[in-house]
Amino acid sequence: MPSMSRRTLLRSVAAGGAAVSVPGLLTACSTSSGDSDVSNAGKKLAAWPTYQPAAGPKPDLAPTDAGVQAGYTAYPSDLVKSVPRTPGDGSTVKVMSVSFGTPPKPASANRFWAAVEKALGVKIEYTIISQADYQKKMATVMAGDADTLPDIINLFSGFVLPREAEFVQRRAEDLTPYLSGEAIADYPNLANIPTHAWRDMGRIGGRIFGIPLERPLPGSTLWLNRDLFADAGMTQGWSADDFAAVAKRATSGRTYGLGAAAGSLFGNAVHSAAHNAPQEWAVTKDGAFQPGWADERFKASIAFQARLRKDGSYHPDATSISQIDLTTLYYNGTVGSMQDGFGAYLPKYRESKGKLTPAAALPYSVDGEPGGIVAARRSFGYTVLKKAKKERVELLLRILDYLAAPFGSQEWELVHYGVEGTHFTRGKDGSPTPTKLGEVENNTNLPLKYLAEGPQVLFVPGMPDAVRALHAWQLKTVPHAVRNASYGLQSRTKNAQGTTLKALLDDTVTGIVAGRVPLSEWDGAVKKWRDRGGDRMAEEFAKDYAANT
Repeated sequence: MPSMSRRTLLRSVAAGGAAVSVPGLLTACSTSSGDSDVSNAGKKLAAWPTYQPAAGPKPDLAPTDAGVQAGYTAYPSDLVKSVPRTPGDGSTVKVMSVSFGTPPKPASANRFWAAVEKALGVKIEYTIISQADYQKKMATVMAGDADTLPDIINLFSGFVLPREAEFVQRRAEDLTPYLSGEAIADYPNLANIPTHAWRDMGRIGGRIFGIPLERPLPGSTLWLNRDLFADAGMTQGWSADDFAAVAKRATSGRTYGLGAAAGSLFGNAVHSAAHNAPQEWAVTKDGAFQPGWADERFKASIAFQARLRKDGSYHPDATSISQIDLTTLYYNGTVGSMQDGFGAYLPKYRESKGKLTPAAALPYSVDGEPGGIVAARRSFGYTVLKKAKKERVELLLRILDYLAAPFGSQEWELVHYGVEGTHFTRGKDGSPTPTKLGEVENNTNLPLKYLAEGPQVLFVPGMPDAVRALHAWQLKTVPHAVRNASYGLQSRTKNAQGTTLKALLDDTVTGIVAGRVPLSEWDGAVKKWRDRGGDRMAEEFAKDYAANT
């Protein structure tokens, strides 16, 4: 069986998005001598940018207003040009973002880097932060001098940076005059970013400070080895009991039906959504916020996972293995399933070809009720700009507008694949196929896609049946997506204490499923969380929600 390189696995993890387990987070950051009012309550709210869809190739599988993505079973044959002129002025632009790849070759020896610089009309000085170093590096940046900030900074939603909103409000350019309402028309590719992404990014103090990285509605997903689960008796319309029985039958010898990574709470997101438990926060009809952890359905999901663990269906290293190593076990058949972001479908299909057939699991039903799926935050982080003169801000926005080019455009192809004949050749269906150089010089290692990106679509090069399967899965599951009601809202307590408080709950969930802590401890843990700040968060979210509706 072919081996997997660490680079390939990192690329897979990056595509998965928020399902990556997060190590210990920052606990302090001095961005201000006092608290800023980042709440939207009592503020005049900036209008969201006016959405204007970009012209481009018609999809083979139509999107829906509910959140099903457009699907392309073949690569567009006629690429549109979405940017009429070179956006830059020859100056140097300093940028910074997270990366899930290996460090790129230096600009002087990197033909992909050079091609992008030429197209943008600027020199790019790129500070690339690995996932492992992100919190530490961002703490330094946020505490540093305003003059030393890069021109363009990506804030990755996979990590909660304490006082992040205060930092943005204090140090970043207020983009409201450039992007609010019809003003965004000067940047057509940014105007092509749907309103749901802006809403889930949220305002700070009523203003728009960033540009969101749009993501599909489905979030954390249970990815199956389809044939293994089918052989174990998987059927459509399965119940929780059916799921448990199939997972147990799929476990034999050194093969385990269920895999999980450290920090994922044994894949709790998938199971709590299947139980239709609120994903962190739910909002009532009268605007009150209720924590999902206090919901009996969430408690029931923990008990169900403890049952799965007692059945022996989980890999024994589910509390210690990294997401990267779990991905290796999935590809080599040691585990029959794993939780990952829905966006991981591309590497899942690409890297498993000839080894196994991946499939996104349909949620099981609980007590006769159709199970839900996790609704992701529709913004995988956002990009802010250093404060600057109007002409400089407009230049930086033109650069981001280029990087946000839509699928089916010449600009999208360059940013995602590089130069034809150098970084890629054409497959039988016309889709780009990376060359050996393209496997090294690309936007995983030079992560331009984390600065700005157009709306994502369903497309798997050379695998039209995979696109059809994914689109069909979304049609069935999107109506049952369970959303975190706090997305896009501000809570001062969450900004300051949310990470520490959530660790208390996460440790308790892991302990219960692992059999170290009795289920009876759960209610006490939730009470501690509420008393130490959870109830304050609920009040603050309710006020911000009222201001935004």
